[in-house]
Amino acid sequence: MPFNFPIFLTWLRIVLIPLVVGVFYLPDMMMSPAHRNLAAATIFILAALTDWFDGYLARKWNQTSAFGAFLDPVADKLMVTAALLVLVQLTRLDSAIALVIVGREIAISALREWMAQIGASKSVAVNSLGKFKTACQMVAIPMLLLYGPVPIAPGVVIDTRVWGMWLILLAAFLTIWSMLYYMKLAWPQIRERGGIV
Repeated sequence: MPFNFPIFLTWLRIVLIPLVVGVFYLPDMMMSPAHRNLAAATIFILAALTDWFDGYLARKWNQTSAFGAFLDPVADKLMVTAALLVLVQLTRLDSAIALVIVGREIAISALREWMAQIGASKSVAVNSLGKFKTACQMVAIPMLLLYGPVPIAPGVVIDTRVWGMWLILLAAFLTIWSMLYYMKLAWPQIRERGGIV
């Protein structure tokens, strides 16, 4: 198993996942609800930043590897799934939205694995639609973890509950759209290999 700084950042992202969940189990005498929200959002943002940096550094330093390519999306999906489950538990997110997002990730991961086995992985490579969906998701989740008004400038306050909900709804819509897009790209192979007329 190769080990370098980009892979270290990926492992760090995985290690941070239990912390996002764990802060909500701390007793009130140790941390107030507002501080728990802030801590969870901060940890999630830090984890999301490692996602950008590990890929960037791996390409810049020519430290890409098959193991890193495997571990990176696993870490991403674990991080998002854990955060969504926390939000459902806190009743800040409807379970149907979480199911759409997590279900899509499972379905597309399975599709990519199957396409790789038949030598057609480039057909379902990540595209700009998937990246935009991920960006919406990664902004919406910390907003829903914060879950309250946040001052961003003198006299300017944003309600992260409202913005977070709109962004996660947009992410859910893009999730379905991107899944249909990937399925359309893979359909010729599915029809040929699956014997579908």
